[in-house]
Amino acid sequence: MTKTDLARKIYELSYLTGSFLLRSGQISNEYFDKYQFESNPGILSEICNQMIPLIPENTEVLAGLEMGGIPISTTLALKTGMNTIFVRKKAKEYGTCKIAEGAQFDNKRVCIIEDVVTTGGQIIESAIELRNAGAVVSHVLCVIVRDQRAFTNLGDAGLTLVPLFSMQEIKALL
Repeated sequence: MTKTDLARKIYELSYLTGSFLLRSGQISNEYFDKYQFESNPGILSEICNQMIPLIPENTEVLAGLEMGGIPISTTLALKTGMNTIFVRKKAKEYGTCKIAEGAQFDNKRVCIIEDVVTTGGQIIESAIELRNAGAVVSHVLCVIVRDQRAFTNLGDAGLTLVPLFSMQEIKALL
C-alpha cells in the first residue's frame, strides 16, 4: 500500500468533524478517532510497516504510551522482534507500582510510540518518568502529528518527534 493509500484509509476510518476537547485543553472542530485505525488489523499492520523505517537504528526497546500507543508498539514489536514496554499515565499505586510494564528498559535506548500528538504534553511527562526510571529516551514516533508546536515542545524536552503523517499532509493527500 502506498503512503497516499494509507492516508486515505486512515482518513476514511477515523476523521471526524464536530466539537472535540483535546488532552491539551484545546477545542478542535476536527478529530482523528485513532481507535478506528488501531482496531483495524489490516490498517494497523500497514501503519506499522510504514513506521518501521522510522525507528532509530540504535533503539533497544519500544515504549507504547497508554492507551493508544500500546497497540502500535505491540505490532511494531511483533514485526521487528524488538521488546516493548507499556507506559502508564501514572505509576500504579498497588502491586509493582511501576510506571511501565514489560521488558527491561533500565539503561536501554527507548523509543516512545504514540498515535496522535497535538502538543506533546503527555509524551513529555512520560519521557521524564521513563528517564527517572533509568531509560535513555530521545525519540518519539507517532502516526499523526496535529500541531506543529509539538516539534518545539518535544525538542525543548530533548526529544525528536518523527511522525508518519501530519494532519495537514493527510488532508492535502486527499
